[in-house]
Amino acid sequence: MLLALRINVLAKGYSGISLETLKQVIEMFNASCLPYVPEKGTVGASGDLAPLSHLALGLIGEGKMWSPKSGWADAKYVLEAHGLKPVILKPKEGLALINGTQMITSLGCEAVERASAIARQADIVAALTLEVLKGTTKAFDTDIHALRPHRGQIEVAFRFRSLLDSDHHPSEIAESHRFCDRVQDAYTLRCCPQVHGVVNDTIAFVKNIITIELNSATDNPMVFASRGETISGGNFHGEYPAKALDYLAIGIHELAAISERRIERLCNPSLSELPAFLVAEGGLNSGFMIAHCTAAALVSENKALCHPSSVDSLSTSAATEDHVSMGGWAARKALRVIEHVEQVLAIELLAACQGIEFLRPLKTTTPLEKVYDLVRSVVRPWIKDRFMAPDIEAAHRLLLEQKASWPLGLFLNFQLLRESKVGDGETLPYSIVFWLFLGNEQKGISAATCSTTKKPCNKHYVPQGAAKC
Repeated sequence: MLLALRINVLAKGYSGISLETLKQVIEMFNASCLPYVPEKGTVGASGDLAPLSHLALGLIGEGKMWSPKSGWADAKYVLEAHGLKPVILKPKEGLALINGTQMITSLGCEAVERASAIARQADIVAALTLEVLKGTTKAFDTDIHALRPHRGQIEVAFRFRSLLDSDHHPSEIAESHRFCDRVQDAYTLRCCPQVHGVVNDTIAFVKNIITIELNSATDNPMVFASRGETISGGNFHGEYPAKALDYLAIGIHELAAISERRIERLCNPSLSELPAFLVAEGGLNSGFMIAHCTAAALVSENKALCHPSSVDSLSTSAATEDHVSMGGWAARKALRVIEHVEQVLAIELLAACQGIEFLRPLKTTTPLEKVYDLVRSVVRPWIKDRFMAPDIEAAHRLLLEQKASWPLGLFLNFQLLRESKVGDGETLPYSIVFWLFLGNEQKGISAATCSTTKKPCNKHYVPQGAAKC
């Protein structure tokens, strides 16, 4: 990714690199000849000089390099094994190879993609927990969210309705407590659209910044051949991706924070009405007690990691580079936060499925039963204590591979069609096509824009080509 982004910058034609050298670099990339680059060493201003210098080192035949054919070896040997020659640098080309924000941005791309994946699946995990804790779906009513039309909140509420719609894929669990005396649920269940929703909006905001950054020329100086000028500027400064990735870490962490509280509710018999720590013969078996401790530890660690690195700056280069972004650390710790979020949600997913065991023979909704079956295909129920780490790792892999969301596209589409029309032909408030959930780009008009009036509208939300307001 790092090499691909650097090629993208060089190809824009403002870096002062020859076409011959650029073609050589592209040939190395196409042959998967990838230089060794350490993750530490950048302050995120004047570009990622240290990491990109390691990248350039491999390109000129120095240092270590990896390819599928050779594995790790001396760069010169790896290039020879692929019939390639090291780059012989011409004037300006050394600086052209090492000045830019591609280290921050490449890690940022991974962070955004993983954050997007776990945010979608967090809704699924939370919906399953809500079923186990016998929560109500009333809090996800369209009219409630019409009064606070943040896009992320609307999307999350829609997903919850799609997963929990017992009218069209009945939940025997929901039916069993339909007439209970409970008025409302705890915030960790009731407020998922509001809490998960802002995470989705945060990811969308950060994705926009990272997308612009990875397609930008971030060299210095910039060579404007048409003007015959070479101008020193500041496009190398990593403040944009640094601030964005600090923001991403703060936002995505909340999914773990609220998940850990739901795990507590699942494990606490006074809150769940299930056996303590979700295991029979409590006392002889500790069940999910230690797994919950692990989740709490990961959440606590995230709190420290969420301290913004971009609030720090140190003067370097004899006070010429006297303000820096620290974007490299922002990117690295964002990935650590995301991994912890994935692990906490993996624990919640296992705990929710274990809770289902104590509600059998009752079944949940069809889509959530599919999620349960998926988990049970890799992790069996707990009857007695056993080594839990492999099970958590298996659930983590399901989330990493996004398998938990695979069976649900059909139910989301069905819910969309069901909510799009009512008897009198009116369009319901939030009949939005959530292409973002299904992995495609949003193709409708703005969620807050009426397709008829082209003005903000808090009642009708209609994609282009759909029914008019």
